[in-house]
Amino acid sequence: MTETAEAKQKEAEKYAPPEGSVTDHVLKLKSGAIKYQARAEWIVLRKKEKPAAEMFHVAYLRQGTDAGKRPVTFVFNGGPGAASAYLHLGAVGPRRVVFNPDGTPPPPPAALADNEETWLSFTDLVFVDPIGTGFSRVVDKKDEKDGKDNKKDENEFYDLNRDMESLGEFIQKFLSAHARWESPVFIAGESYGGFRSAALAKRLQANYGVGLNGVVIISPALDLILLDPSDYDIQGWSDEFPTYALTAAYHGRCRKFKKGAPADQVRKAAESFAQDKLLRMLAQGDAMPEKEREAILAEMADFIGLPAEELRVCRGRMPLTIYARRLLKDQARVLGYYDSSVTGPDPYPDRETFEGPDPSLGGADKVFTPGINAYLRHHLALKSDRDYHLLNREVNKAWKIEQPHAFNRQVGVVDELRYGMALNPHMKVLISHGYFDLVTPYFSSERLARQLRLDKKLQGNIELKHFPGGHMFYTWETSRREFFKTVKEFFAKAA
Repeated sequence: MTETAEAKQKEAEKYAPPEGSVTDHVLKLKSGAIKYQARAEWIVLRKKEKPAAEMFHVAYLRQGTDAGKRPVTFVFNGGPGAASAYLHLGAVGPRRVVFNPDGTPPPPPAALADNEETWLSFTDLVFVDPIGTGFSRVVDKKDEKDGKDNKKDENEFYDLNRDMESLGEFIQKFLSAHARWESPVFIAGESYGGFRSAALAKRLQANYGVGLNGVVIISPALDLILLDPSDYDIQGWSDEFPTYALTAAYHGRCRKFKKGAPADQVRKAAESFAQDKLLRMLAQGDAMPEKEREAILAEMADFIGLPAEELRVCRGRMPLTIYARRLLKDQARVLGYYDSSVTGPDPYPDRETFEGPDPSLGGADKVFTPGINAYLRHHLALKSDRDYHLLNREVNKAWKIEQPHAFNRQVGVVDELRYGMALNPHMKVLISHGYFDLVTPYFSSERLARQLRLDKKLQGNIELKHFPGGHMFYTWETSRREFFKTVKEFFAKAA
Protein backbone atom coordinates (compact mmCIF):
# COMPACT_ATOMS: atom_id res chain seq x y z
CA MET A 1 0.00 0.00 0.00
CA THR A 2 1.41 3.37 -0.98
CA GLU A 3 1.85 6.10 1.58
CA THR A 4 -0.98 8.14 0.01
CA ALA A 5 -3.37 5.18 -0.06
CA GLU A 6 -2.52 4.32 3.55
CA ALA A 7 -3.20 7.90 4.62
CA LYS A 8 -6.58 7.86 2.85
CA GLN A 9 -7.52 4.57 4.53
CA LYS A 10 -6.62 5.91 7.97
CA GLU A 11 -8.66 9.02 7.28
CA ALA A 12 -11.66 6.89 6.26
CA GLU A 13 -11.34 4.76 9.39
CA LYS A 14 -11.42 7.90 11.52
CA TYR A 15 -14.82 8.85 10.15
CA ALA A 16 -17.54 8.65 12.78
CA PRO A 17 -21.32 8.95 12.32
CA PRO A 18 -23.43 11.34 14.40
CA GLU A 19 -23.76 10.50 18.06
CA GLY A 20 -26.75 8.31 18.78
CA SER A 21 -28.59 7.51 21.99
CA VAL A 22 -28.75 4.38 24.15
CA THR A 23 -31.52 4.21 26.74
CA ASP A 24 -32.96 1.53 29.03
CA HIS A 25 -36.68 0.88 29.41
CA VAL A 26 -39.23 -1.39 31.01
CA LEU A 27 -42.43 -2.07 29.11
CA LYS A 28 -45.25 -3.22 31.38
CA LEU A 29 -47.74 -5.33 29.45
CA LYS A 30 -50.63 -7.54 30.50
CA SER A 31 -48.49 -10.53 29.54
CA GLY A 32 -45.64 -9.33 31.79
CA ALA A 33 -42.82 -6.80 31.92
CA ILE A 34 -40.17 -6.53 29.20
CA LYS A 35 -36.84 -4.97 30.09
CA TYR A 36 -35.06 -3.72 26.98
CA GLN A 37 -32.39 -1.41 25.62
CA ALA A 38 -33.22 1.03 22.83
CA ARG A 39 -30.37 2.08 20.52
CA ALA A 40 -31.05 4.95 18.11
CA GLU A 41 -27.86 5.08 16.07
CA TRP A 42 -26.24 5.30 12.64
CA ILE A 43 -24.13 2.68 10.87
CA VAL A 44 -21.66 3.90 8.24
CA LEU A 45 -21.91 2.30 4.80
CA ARG A 46 -18.76 2.35 2.71
CA LYS A 47 -17.78 2.38 -0.94
CA LYS A 48 -14.22 1.48 -1.86
CA GLU A 49 -13.42 1.63 1.87
CA LYS A 50 -14.58 5.26 2.04
CA PRO A 51 -17.66 6.36 4.00
CA ALA A 52 -20.59 6.68 1.58
CA ALA A 53 -23.69 6.99 3.74
CA GLU A 54 -25.02 6.95 7.31
CA MET A 55 -27.96 4.58 7.80
CA PHE A 56 -30.12 5.39 10.78
CA HIS A 57 -31.87 2.69 12.75
CA VAL A 58 -33.55 2.05 16.07
CA ALA A 59 -32.78 -1.31 17.67
CA TYR A 60 -34.64 -2.85 20.60
CA LEU A 61 -32.67 -5.51 22.44
CA ARG A 62 -34.40 -7.39 25.23
CA GLN A 63 -32.26 -7.67 28.35
CA GLY A 64 -31.78 -10.77 30.49
CA THR A 65 -31.95 -13.19 27.56
CA ASP A 66 -29.43 -15.24 25.59
CA ALA A 67 -28.93 -12.92 22.62
CA GLY A 68 -27.35 -15.69 20.55
CA LYS A 69 -30.56 -17.71 20.65
CA ARG A 70 -33.07 -14.89 20.52
CA PRO A 71 -34.43 -13.95 17.07
CA VAL A 72 -33.58 -10.57 15.57
CA THR A 73 -35.85 -8.97 12.96
CA PHE A 74 -34.92 -6.21 10.52
CA VAL A 75 -37.92 -4.05 9.64
CA PHE A 76 -38.37 -1.47 6.88
CA ASN A 77 -41.11 0.28 4.97
CA GLY A 78 -41.37 1.16 1.32
CA GLY A 79 -42.25 4.13 -0.83
CA PRO A 80 -39.59 4.14 -2.19
CA GLY A 81 -38.82 7.05 0.08
CA ALA A 82 -40.65 5.96 3.22
CA ALA A 83 -38.98 5.66 6.60
CA SER A 84 -39.67 2.74 8.93
CA ALA A 85 -41.87 4.80 11.27
CA TYR A 86 -45.10 3.32 9.92
CA LEU A 87 -44.35 -0.21 11.12
CA HIS A 88 -42.25 1.09 14.00
CA LEU A 89 -45.02 3.13 15.62
CA GLY A 90 -47.99 1.50 13.91
CA ALA A 91 -47.72 -2.16 14.81
CA VAL A 92 -44.34 -3.62 15.74
CA GLY A 93 -42.39 -1.46 18.20
CA PRO A 94 -42.84 -1.22 21.98
CA ARG A 95 -44.68 2.09 21.66
CA ARG A 96 -47.31 3.04 19.10
CA VAL A 97 -49.20 6.09 17.94
CA VAL A 98 -52.88 6.06 18.85
CA PHE A 99 -55.55 5.66 16.16
CA ASN A 100 -59.28 5.28 16.57
CA PRO A 101 -60.40 1.62 16.77
CA ASP A 102 -61.50 1.69 13.10
CA GLY A 103 -58.09 2.95 11.94
CA THR A 104 -59.08 6.57 11.38
CA PRO A 105 -56.79 9.24 12.84
CA PRO A 106 -57.94 11.07 15.99
CA PRO A 107 -57.73 14.87 16.18
CA PRO A 108 -54.27 16.31 16.90
CA PRO A 109 -52.02 16.27 18.79
CA ALA A 110 -50.65 12.77 18.21
CA ALA A 111 -50.46 10.53 21.27
CA LEU A 112 -48.20 7.59 22.12
CA ALA A 113 -49.18 4.49 24.07
CA ASP A 114 -47.56 1.25 25.17
CA ASN A 115 -48.05 -1.37 22.49
CA GLU A 116 -49.60 -4.58 23.82
CA GLU A 117 -49.00 -6.17 20.42
CA THR A 118 -45.29 -5.38 20.13
CA TRP A 119 -43.19 -8.07 18.47
CA LEU A 120 -40.51 -7.38 21.09
CA SER A 121 -42.23 -10.05 23.17
CA PHE A 122 -40.76 -12.72 20.85
CA THR A 123 -37.95 -11.07 18.84
CA ASP A 124 -35.41 -8.27 19.06
CA LEU A 125 -36.16 -5.55 16.54
CA VAL A 126 -34.16 -3.30 14.23
CA PHE A 127 -36.08 -0.59 12.38
CA VAL A 128 -34.08 0.52 9.35
CA ASP A 129 -34.47 3.81 7.48
CA PRO A 130 -33.09 3.48 3.92
CA ILE A 131 -30.86 6.28 2.67
CA GLY A 132 -32.78 9.50 2.11
CA THR A 133 -35.47 8.58 4.64
CA GLY A 134 -35.70 9.20 8.37
CA PHE A 135 -32.31 10.48 9.55
CA SER A 136 -30.34 8.44 6.97
CA ARG A 137 -28.17 10.51 4.66
CA VAL A 138 -25.47 10.29 2.02
CA VAL A 139 -22.11 11.44 3.40
CA ASP A 140 -21.20 14.91 2.15
CA LYS A 141 -18.32 14.67 -0.28
CA LYS A 142 -15.81 17.16 -1.63
CA ASP A 143 -14.30 16.94 -5.07
CA GLU A 144 -10.63 16.07 -4.66
CA LYS A 145 -9.65 18.53 -7.42
CA ASP A 146 -11.47 21.71 -6.48
CA GLY A 147 -12.81 21.00 -3.00
CA LYS A 148 -16.41 21.77 -4.03
CA ASP A 149 -19.40 19.65 -3.13
CA ASN A 150 -19.67 16.66 -5.42
CA LYS A 151 -23.36 16.07 -6.23
CA LYS A 152 -22.97 13.32 -8.82
CA ASP A 153 -23.44 10.49 -6.28
CA GLU A 154 -26.23 12.20 -4.33
CA ASN A 155 -28.90 9.87 -5.77
CA GLU A 156 -26.71 6.80 -5.89
CA PHE A 157 -28.82 4.94 -3.35
CA TYR A 158 -32.13 5.75 -5.06
CA ASP A 159 -31.83 2.70 -7.24
CA LEU A 160 -33.37 -0.75 -6.91
CA ASN A 161 -30.11 -2.71 -6.83
CA ARG A 162 -28.05 -0.16 -4.87
CA ASP A 163 -30.83 0.02 -2.29
CA MET A 164 -30.70 -3.76 -1.85
CA GLU A 165 -26.92 -3.64 -1.54
CA SER A 166 -27.13 -0.99 1.16
CA LEU A 167 -29.59 -3.06 3.19
CA GLY A 168 -27.44 -6.15 2.80
CA GLU A 169 -24.35 -4.25 3.95
CA PHE A 170 -26.27 -2.75 6.88
CA ILE A 171 -27.56 -6.12 8.09
CA GLN A 172 -24.09 -7.65 7.87
CA LYS A 173 -22.58 -4.78 9.84
CA PHE A 174 -25.31 -4.87 12.50
CA LEU A 175 -24.96 -8.62 13.05
CA SER A 176 -21.21 -8.17 13.43
CA ALA A 177 -21.37 -5.10 15.69
CA HIS A 178 -23.82 -6.77 18.09
CA ALA A 179 -22.50 -10.35 17.89
CA ARG A 180 -25.78 -11.66 16.47
CA TRP A 181 -24.58 -14.00 13.73
CA GLU A 182 -25.82 -16.95 15.79
CA SER A 183 -29.33 -15.52 16.19
CA PRO A 184 -32.33 -16.63 14.11
CA VAL A 185 -32.72 -13.84 11.55
CA PHE A 186 -35.99 -12.50 10.14
CA ILE A 187 -36.86 -9.62 7.83
CA ALA A 188 -40.17 -7.76 7.59
CA GLY A 189 -41.17 -5.14 5.05
CA GLU A 190 -44.29 -3.24 4.06
CA SER A 191 -45.40 -2.01 0.62
CA TYR A 192 -42.23 -1.45 -1.45
CA GLY A 193 -40.58 -2.77 1.70
CA GLY A 194 -42.43 -6.01 0.92
CA PHE A 195 -40.83 -5.89 -2.53
CA ARG A 196 -37.49 -5.42 -0.76
CA SER A 197 -38.17 -8.36 1.57
CA ALA A 198 -38.97 -10.74 -1.26
CA ALA A 199 -35.80 -9.70 -3.12
CA LEU A 200 -33.67 -9.96 0.02
CA ALA A 201 -35.00 -13.48 0.59
CA LYS A 202 -32.60 -14.39 -2.19
CA ARG A 203 -29.93 -11.68 -2.03
CA LEU A 204 -29.19 -11.76 1.71
CA GLN A 205 -28.59 -15.48 1.56
CA ALA A 206 -26.86 -15.73 -1.82
CA ASN A 207 -24.74 -12.55 -1.66
CA TYR A 208 -24.23 -11.75 2.03
CA GLY A 209 -24.21 -15.12 3.76
CA VAL A 210 -27.15 -14.24 6.02
CA GLY A 211 -29.35 -17.29 6.53
CA LEU A 212 -33.00 -16.38 7.03
CA ASN A 213 -35.49 -18.15 9.26
CA GLY A 214 -38.45 -16.15 8.05
CA VAL A 215 -39.70 -13.33 5.84
CA VAL A 216 -42.80 -11.25 6.68
CA ILE A 217 -44.18 -9.42 3.64
CA ILE A 218 -46.84 -6.80 4.40
CA SER A 219 -49.09 -5.13 1.78
CA PRO A 220 -46.54 -5.77 -0.97
CA ALA A 221 -46.33 -4.96 -4.64
CA LEU A 222 -44.52 -8.09 -5.79
CA ASP A 223 -44.87 -7.33 -9.51
CA LEU A 224 -44.58 -3.62 -10.28
CA ILE A 225 -46.31 -3.80 -13.66
CA LEU A 226 -49.56 -4.53 -11.81
CA LEU A 227 -49.45 -1.07 -10.21
CA ASP A 228 -50.15 0.63 -13.54
CA PRO A 229 -52.24 -1.59 -15.83
CA SER A 230 -53.07 -0.33 -19.30
CA ASP A 231 -56.02 -0.74 -21.68
CA TYR A 232 -54.27 -3.82 -23.02
CA ASP A 233 -53.50 -5.60 -19.77
CA ILE A 234 -55.75 -8.12 -18.09
CA GLN A 235 -54.43 -9.31 -14.76
CA GLY A 236 -54.13 -6.06 -12.82
CA TRP A 237 -57.78 -5.23 -13.44
CA SER A 238 -59.08 -8.60 -12.29
CA ASP A 239 -56.76 -8.56 -9.25
CA GLU A 240 -58.34 -5.26 -8.16
CA PHE A 241 -61.93 -6.40 -8.57
CA PRO A 242 -62.45 -8.29 -5.25
CA THR A 243 -61.24 -5.21 -3.35
CA TYR A 244 -63.77 -3.06 -5.22
CA ALA A 245 -66.54 -5.51 -4.29
CA LEU A 246 -65.55 -5.60 -0.62
CA THR A 247 -65.36 -1.80 -0.60
CA ALA A 248 -68.83 -1.47 -2.08
CA ALA A 249 -70.23 -3.92 0.46
CA TYR A 250 -68.56 -2.06 3.34
CA HIS A 251 -70.23 1.19 2.25
CA GLY A 252 -73.59 -0.48 1.59
CA ARG A 253 -73.35 -0.04 -2.19
CA CYS A 254 -72.97 -3.68 -3.33
CA ARG A 255 -76.22 -4.60 -5.10
CA LYS A 256 -75.18 -8.22 -5.64
CA PHE A 257 -75.88 -9.06 -1.98
CA LYS A 258 -78.22 -7.81 0.68
CA LYS A 259 -76.82 -5.08 2.89
CA GLY A 260 -74.95 -6.62 5.83
CA ALA A 261 -74.01 -9.81 3.97
CA PRO A 262 -70.92 -11.51 5.47
CA ALA A 263 -67.70 -10.12 4.01
CA ASP A 264 -66.38 -13.63 3.33
CA GLN A 265 -69.45 -14.38 1.20
CA VAL A 266 -68.88 -11.25 -0.88
CA ARG A 267 -65.15 -11.92 -1.14
CA LYS A 268 -65.45 -15.51 -2.36
CA ALA A 269 -68.08 -14.63 -4.94
CA ALA A 270 -66.04 -11.66 -6.19
CA GLU A 271 -62.88 -13.76 -6.47
CA SER A 272 -64.75 -16.40 -8.48
CA PHE A 273 -66.22 -13.74 -10.78
CA ALA A 274 -62.80 -12.09 -11.26
CA GLN A 275 -61.10 -15.35 -12.25
CA ASP A 276 -63.84 -16.50 -14.60
CA LYS A 277 -66.25 -14.06 -16.23
CA LEU A 278 -64.20 -10.89 -15.82
CA LEU A 279 -60.97 -12.42 -17.13
CA ARG A 280 -62.77 -13.86 -20.16
CA MET A 281 -64.34 -10.51 -21.00
CA LEU A 282 -61.05 -8.63 -20.63
CA ALA A 283 -59.18 -11.21 -22.71
CA GLN A 284 -61.72 -11.47 -25.53
CA GLY A 285 -62.40 -7.75 -25.90
CA ASP A 286 -64.52 -7.01 -28.98
CA ALA A 287 -64.53 -10.69 -29.91
CA MET A 288 -66.98 -11.43 -27.07
CA PRO A 289 -70.63 -11.34 -28.16
CA GLU A 290 -72.23 -8.07 -27.09
CA LYS A 291 -75.06 -9.75 -25.20
CA GLU A 292 -72.60 -11.76 -23.07
CA ARG A 293 -70.41 -8.72 -22.46
CA GLU A 294 -73.40 -6.64 -21.38
CA ALA A 295 -74.48 -9.34 -18.92
CA ILE A 296 -70.98 -9.49 -17.39
CA LEU A 297 -70.75 -5.70 -17.13
CA ALA A 298 -74.16 -5.56 -15.43
CA GLU A 299 -73.12 -8.18 -12.89
CA MET A 300 -69.81 -6.41 -12.34
CA ALA A 301 -71.68 -3.15 -11.72
CA ASP A 302 -73.87 -4.85 -9.12
CA PHE A 303 -70.77 -6.16 -7.34
CA ILE A 304 -68.91 -2.86 -7.14
CA GLY A 305 -71.81 -0.44 -6.76
CA LEU A 306 -71.45 1.64 -9.94
CA PRO A 307 -73.87 2.21 -12.84
CA ALA A 308 -73.35 -0.29 -15.64
CA GLU A 309 -72.96 2.59 -18.09
CA GLU A 310 -69.72 3.70 -16.41
CA LEU A 311 -68.26 0.23 -16.79
CA ARG A 312 -69.48 0.04 -20.38
CA VAL A 313 -67.45 3.13 -21.26
CA CYS A 314 -64.20 1.70 -19.83
CA ARG A 315 -65.02 -1.91 -20.81
CA GLY A 316 -64.57 -3.08 -17.23
CA ARG A 317 -61.17 -1.46 -16.76
CA MET A 318 -62.05 0.88 -13.90
CA PRO A 319 -59.01 2.83 -12.56
CA LEU A 320 -58.83 3.01 -8.76
CA THR A 321 -58.57 6.81 -8.91
CA ILE A 322 -61.92 6.97 -10.73
CA TYR A 323 -63.59 4.34 -8.57
CA ALA A 324 -62.50 6.12 -5.38
CA ARG A 325 -64.35 9.23 -6.53
CA ARG A 326 -67.38 7.59 -8.17
CA LEU A 327 -68.67 5.22 -5.47
CA LEU A 328 -69.88 7.91 -3.05
CA LYS A 329 -70.16 10.76 -5.56
CA ASP A 330 -73.74 11.46 -4.46
CA GLN A 331 -72.33 12.34 -1.02
CA ALA A 332 -69.42 14.36 -2.45
CA ARG A 333 -67.05 12.01 -0.63
CA VAL A 334 -64.00 10.14 -1.89
CA LEU A 335 -62.46 6.86 -0.78
CA GLY A 336 -58.93 6.53 0.51
CA TYR A 337 -56.65 4.86 -2.02
CA TYR A 338 -54.72 3.12 0.73
CA ASP A 339 -57.79 2.29 2.82
CA SER A 340 -61.07 2.45 0.93
CA SER A 341 -63.05 2.07 4.14
CA VAL A 342 -61.90 5.61 5.02
CA THR A 343 -63.67 8.49 3.27
CA GLY A 344 -63.15 12.22 3.11
CA PRO A 345 -64.80 15.26 1.54
CA ASP A 346 -64.06 16.12 -2.06
CA PRO A 347 -62.87 19.75 -1.82
CA TYR A 348 -63.47 20.30 -5.55
CA PRO A 349 -66.51 18.19 -6.48
CA ASP A 350 -67.17 20.25 -9.62
CA ARG A 351 -63.76 19.59 -11.20
CA GLU A 352 -63.16 16.87 -13.74
CA THR A 353 -60.25 15.27 -11.87
CA PHE A 354 -59.72 14.74 -8.16
CA GLU A 355 -57.28 17.30 -6.74
CA GLY A 356 -57.75 16.76 -3.01
CA PRO A 357 -55.77 14.75 -0.44
CA ASP A 358 -56.01 10.99 -0.04
CA PRO A 359 -58.11 10.74 3.14
CA SER A 360 -56.34 7.57 4.25
CA LEU A 361 -52.66 8.39 3.67
CA GLY A 362 -52.83 12.13 4.34
CA GLY A 363 -54.60 11.63 7.66
CA ALA A 364 -52.15 8.95 8.78
CA ASP A 365 -49.09 11.09 8.03
CA LYS A 366 -50.34 13.77 10.41
CA VAL A 367 -50.20 11.14 13.16
CA PHE A 368 -46.91 9.46 12.28
CA THR A 369 -44.83 12.60 11.66
CA PRO A 370 -45.34 14.21 15.08
CA GLY A 371 -45.39 10.77 16.68
CA ILE A 372 -41.95 9.69 15.44
CA ASN A 373 -40.39 13.09 16.14
CA ALA A 374 -41.71 13.16 19.70
CA TYR A 375 -40.70 9.57 20.26
CA LEU A 376 -37.11 9.82 18.99
CA ARG A 377 -36.27 13.28 20.28
CA HIS A 378 -37.98 13.07 23.65
CA HIS A 379 -38.62 9.47 24.72
CA LEU A 380 -35.35 8.11 23.27
CA ALA A 381 -33.41 11.32 24.01
CA LEU A 382 -31.84 11.50 20.55
CA LYS A 383 -30.17 14.82 19.78
CA SER A 384 -30.15 15.68 16.08
CA ASP A 385 -30.81 18.81 14.08
CA ARG A 386 -31.71 16.75 11.02
CA ASP A 387 -35.28 16.71 9.73
CA TYR A 388 -36.89 13.29 9.96
CA HIS A 389 -38.10 12.40 6.47
CA LEU A 390 -41.18 10.24 7.02
CA LEU A 391 -42.01 10.12 3.31
CA ASN A 392 -39.40 11.72 1.08
CA ARG A 393 -41.08 12.35 -2.27
CA GLU A 394 -37.80 13.51 -3.82
CA VAL A 395 -36.41 10.02 -3.26
CA ASN A 396 -39.51 8.56 -4.89
CA LYS A 397 -39.19 10.85 -7.93
CA ALA A 398 -35.50 10.05 -8.36
CA TRP A 399 -35.91 6.25 -8.00
CA LYS A 400 -34.28 4.24 -10.77
CA ILE A 401 -34.71 0.66 -11.90
CA GLU A 402 -31.94 -0.56 -14.14
CA GLN A 403 -33.22 -2.80 -16.89
CA PRO A 404 -31.11 -4.92 -19.22
CA HIS A 405 -33.04 -3.62 -22.24
CA ALA A 406 -35.67 -0.99 -23.06
CA PHE A 407 -38.16 -3.74 -23.99
CA ASN A 408 -37.87 -5.42 -20.60
CA ARG A 409 -40.92 -4.37 -18.55
CA GLN A 410 -40.84 -7.25 -16.10
CA VAL A 411 -39.91 -5.72 -12.75
CA GLY A 412 -40.91 -8.13 -10.03
CA VAL A 413 -39.45 -10.16 -7.22
CA VAL A 414 -41.49 -13.36 -7.30
CA ASP A 415 -38.61 -15.17 -9.00
CA GLU A 416 -36.23 -14.02 -6.26
CA LEU A 417 -38.62 -15.20 -3.57
CA ARG A 418 -38.83 -18.61 -5.27
CA TYR A 419 -35.04 -18.73 -5.50
CA GLY A 420 -34.67 -17.88 -1.81
CA MET A 421 -37.15 -20.57 -0.80
CA ALA A 422 -35.32 -23.16 -2.90
CA LEU A 423 -31.94 -22.03 -1.56
CA ASN A 424 -33.12 -22.39 2.03
CA PRO A 425 -35.91 -24.97 2.40
CA HIS A 426 -36.21 -24.10 6.11
CA MET A 427 -37.16 -20.46 5.49
CA LYS A 428 -40.83 -19.59 6.14
CA VAL A 429 -42.76 -16.81 4.39
CA LEU A 430 -45.84 -14.90 5.59
CA ILE A 431 -47.69 -12.52 3.24
CA SER A 432 -50.43 -10.26 4.63
CA HIS A 433 -52.67 -7.55 3.17
CA GLY A 434 -55.59 -5.38 4.17
CA TYR A 435 -58.79 -6.15 2.27
CA PHE A 436 -59.48 -2.45 1.59
CA ASP A 437 -56.12 -1.58 0.03
CA LEU A 438 -56.77 -0.30 -3.50
CA VAL A 439 -53.08 0.35 -4.24
CA THR A 440 -51.65 -3.13 -3.58
CA PRO A 441 -54.71 -5.43 -3.65
CA TYR A 442 -54.55 -8.66 -1.70
CA PHE A 443 -55.71 -10.77 -4.64
CA SER A 444 -52.52 -10.04 -6.60
CA SER A 445 -50.43 -11.79 -3.96
CA GLU A 446 -52.96 -14.64 -3.74
CA ARG A 447 -52.71 -15.21 -7.48
CA LEU A 448 -48.92 -14.88 -7.62
CA ALA A 449 -48.51 -17.32 -4.72
CA ARG A 450 -50.43 -19.90 -6.75
CA GLN A 451 -47.91 -19.50 -9.58
CA LEU A 452 -44.80 -20.30 -7.51
CA ARG A 453 -44.69 -23.97 -8.58
CA LEU A 454 -43.07 -24.87 -5.29
CA ASP A 455 -41.82 -28.32 -4.54
CA LYS A 456 -44.41 -30.16 -2.43
CA LYS A 457 -42.04 -30.08 0.55
CA LEU A 458 -41.87 -26.27 0.31
CA GLN A 459 -45.57 -25.54 -0.17
CA GLY A 460 -46.17 -25.49 3.57
CA ASN A 461 -43.46 -22.83 4.00
CA ILE A 462 -45.61 -20.03 2.63
CA GLU A 463 -48.69 -18.64 4.36
CA LEU A 464 -51.11 -15.90 3.30
CA LYS A 465 -53.35 -14.19 5.85
CA HIS A 466 -55.29 -10.98 5.29
CA PHE A 467 -57.18 -8.64 7.59
CA PRO A 468 -59.89 -5.96 7.58
CA GLY A 469 -58.32 -2.58 6.92
CA GLY A 470 -56.18 -0.97 4.27
CA HIS A 471 -52.52 -0.72 3.38
CA MET A 472 -51.76 -0.16 7.07
CA PHE A 473 -54.42 -2.59 8.29
CA TYR A 474 -52.71 -2.69 11.67
CA THR A 475 -54.13 0.73 12.50
CA TRP A 476 -57.43 -1.11 12.99
CA GLU A 477 -57.46 -2.30 16.58
CA THR A 478 -58.94 -5.76 15.91
CA SER A 479 -56.69 -6.34 12.89
CA ARG A 480 -53.54 -5.36 14.81
CA ARG A 481 -54.39 -7.90 17.49
CA GLU A 482 -55.10 -10.66 14.99
CA PHE A 483 -51.97 -9.81 13.02
CA PHE A 484 -49.92 -10.01 16.21
CA LYS A 485 -51.26 -13.51 16.94
CA THR A 486 -50.55 -14.60 13.38
CA VAL A 487 -46.98 -13.28 13.41
CA LYS A 488 -46.26 -14.73 16.87
CA GLU A 489 -47.34 -18.18 15.68
CA PHE A 490 -45.31 -17.73 12.50
CA PHE A 491 -42.15 -16.95 14.51
CA ALA A 492 -42.73 -19.96 16.75
CA LYS A 493 -42.75 -22.21 13.68
CA ALA A 494 -39.82 -20.50 11.92
CA ALA A 495 -37.31 -19.68 14.68
